[in-house]
Amino acid sequence: QVQLVESGGGLVEAGGSLRLSCAASGRTFSRYSKGWFRQAPGKEREFVAGIHWSGDRKYYADSVTGRFTISRDNAKNTVYLQMNSLKAEDTAVYYCAASRSIVVDTTALKYDYWGQGTQVTVSS
Repeated sequence: QVQLVESGGGLVEAGGSLRLSCAASGRTFSRYSKGWFRQAPGKEREFVAGIHWSGDRKYYADSVTGRFTISRDNAKNTVYLQMNSLKAEDTAVYYCAASRSIVVDTTALKYDYWGQGTQVTVSS
């Protein structure tokens, strides 16, 4: 059974930091691109950050560029999202996803596996 399990969410004050982790089990995702998405209440799921399976290409939404950093450790089958300078508008459920695509997609439909999500709440 393939599983992606996010952790690290929580409540933080504006300006603070959180580090999300996404651990994969059931298969090796070392050749999969990984992405982080988020969904706020009443809004569509949106792309946050993505990383190529090699780790040498990373992409970010404009809204998080300069504040968030995506990374991966293929040996641990884990991808991370370091979130700094958090804002109230970053409040959402954050999901990690894995894609067989050889490129990093920003579209949720391109991803084949999803985690259950972790809540991030930023108080202003």
